[in-house]
Amino acid sequence: MSRIRILPEAVANKIAAGEVVERPASVVKELLENALDAGAKTIRVETESGGRRMIRVIDDGHGMTHDDALLAFERHATSKLRTADDLLSIATLGFRGEALPTIAAVSRLLLETRDAAEAEGTRIEFAGGKLVNVKPAGLPAGTTISVADLFYSVPARRKFLKSDTTELGHIASLVTHYALANPDKQFVLTTPTQSIIDCPPAEKLADRVYQLFGRQALDELVELPPVSAPFRSAITEPALDAEEEKATLTISGFTSRPEVQRTNSSGIYIFVNKRLVRDKLILHAIHEAYRNIHPHAISPATLLFLEMPYDEVDVNVHPKKIEVRFRRSQFVHDFTRDTIRQALVNARPIASFAAAAAAPSSFGNSMPTAHGTTFSGGITPAPVESGIPRAMIPAMEEVSIGSGVGSDGGYELSNAPLQPVAERFTFEPTGGLASAIAPAVPSSSWAGNFAPANAAAPASLPHPDQIRDLKPLGQVSSSFIVAVNGEGLWIVDQHVAHERVLFEQHLAARRTGNVESQRMLMPLILELSPRQIVIFEKIAEEMFANGFEVEPMGPRSVAIQSVPAGVQANDAEKLLTEILDGLDRENAAISIETLQAKIAASTACHAAIKINMPLDHTKMEWLLDALAKTDCPMSCPHGRPVVLRYSVKEIERAFHRI
Repeated sequence: MSRIRILPEAVANKIAAGEVVERPASVVKELLENALDAGAKTIRVETESGGRRMIRVIDDGHGMTHDDALLAFERHATSKLRTADDLLSIATLGFRGEALPTIAAVSRLLLETRDAAEAEGTRIEFAGGKLVNVKPAGLPAGTTISVADLFYSVPARRKFLKSDTTELGHIASLVTHYALANPDKQFVLTTPTQSIIDCPPAEKLADRVYQLFGRQALDELVELPPVSAPFRSAITEPALDAEEEKATLTISGFTSRPEVQRTNSSGIYIFVNKRLVRDKLILHAIHEAYRNIHPHAISPATLLFLEMPYDEVDVNVHPKKIEVRFRRSQFVHDFTRDTIRQALVNARPIASFAAAAAAPSSFGNSMPTAHGTTFSGGITPAPVESGIPRAMIPAMEEVSIGSGVGSDGGYELSNAPLQPVAERFTFEPTGGLASAIAPAVPSSSWAGNFAPANAAAPASLPHPDQIRDLKPLGQVSSSFIVAVNGEGLWIVDQHVAHERVLFEQHLAARRTGNVESQRMLMPLILELSPRQIVIFEKIAEEMFANGFEVEPMGPRSVAIQSVPAGVQANDAEKLLTEILDGLDRENAAISIETLQAKIAASTACHAAIKINMPLDHTKMEWLLDALAKTDCPMSCPHGRPVVLRYSVKEIERAFHRI
């Protein structure tokens, strides 16, 4: 007897369902994508028991004829591909032809559809993958698909589902993402007891962000206006032909201000040609954009849209269509990084002291708390104890879910164009933690991944221009400069302030090829590990251009002859080791700009003024003046804060004058 046999169709469908249908949200994803591909302007999603009992997706797209409705349940039946060449340029969200047959194999499915050109519609019913009933019906143009008792025929998989609240959260998050990617369409998500999302068409993405998350979340973001550039090939990639040179990449979206920080990447969402994807390349580019702004292991919250020709991206690399591959990956990475970094230049606030002396009543009592499964309300801040304000950065709090669309009541949607983005943002009063950052969506939603400004933030956050007139008063512990101006009282960390100055000076000198170096009296012999040797050989030329003169001495040793000016001889070994160890295997092919920034950051740290070092008044004045001339005076190259401000209003509040 042969050991190899062909699986029955019912078993094959259930295996495919295991790849495509992981949970109720997977069903919603497939049906939403089909509705969008059908040209729907309004999509309504209804759920019961977190999608376990019932999922219904209603759209006003072009619908299907009787014959097409029956063919749609055959394996790999699709209207979106004709030939194998179409796989090289996929312009639709769905294309595999697996969604309907795999969903029908593990549920009770009812399809009701009518093509606009047909006089009557078709109603088709499946149970466990078997056709139960087909009959004509009077229906509106469009398609309605009802999926009941998901996984009833696969009890083992049903046990893997989480609570109704968790599953509903994934569905709400998914609908939110596609609503963001399609602001010109209406999206509705309801349960038998509540309306979670109801977004009418919006003119701009900013309007859609406000509809879903409220004004506070919008204020936490920096808009990335659409930026386009023609594709370029990297040295290791094939050259572009004449037709390919006309192709362009366009990037737009929103990203969080530098002070909005997360400890994981759960707040990053990437869309490629309006398809929600997970991509390590783009994720790395986003983190690179925040390098020298965020501390290590801190993530931003980002909503990123990439638009490119369909033949420049391969979406046929994952059964769930959530991973992609780019033809010009290095260009996509670098252009994404540079676009986000440029937008962040105009939105870099300076950290403030915690207003520890604020009266408890100043928080107000208008922020509701969450109740049951409605997910409405925000966090009610704990009363603040009276006392002397401490010189510390406020801790970032977790945001609970807001009370609904437009709950702040201070933003009206209209067709009027939004105000242009100023060169530097002015940060308006927040008055406390956001009470309405998101609609009724569990914490897996995009808005729920934002960390807000501190509840006791000052009336306004300063921008870098406000430190130009600082007058130093003295030092604290020979480490922190105390200064004043019309904005209030400032404390400057002298080490990281000088580090920021040297970092930008080093990069400027590297661009002009004038990095100064100093020769050591005696060469310093350093033994490297095999991995360090490999990395050194790759970056030796760039190290020399950055002021290092390092010569090989035997199979595993090198001799340090010169180091960048300002670096002490006893720091040379540690500096070289730090640079080599900072380039991990994943970053072995990083761009030259990133490598230069890494070297500059390490060099600046070792050459900067140290803590516990007394400075006279002239040196303090020079350091503050040099800091004010930098592009990013509020954080050091490693992301630590440089200056803290205690505003006049905070001082008055501490003395109970306001």
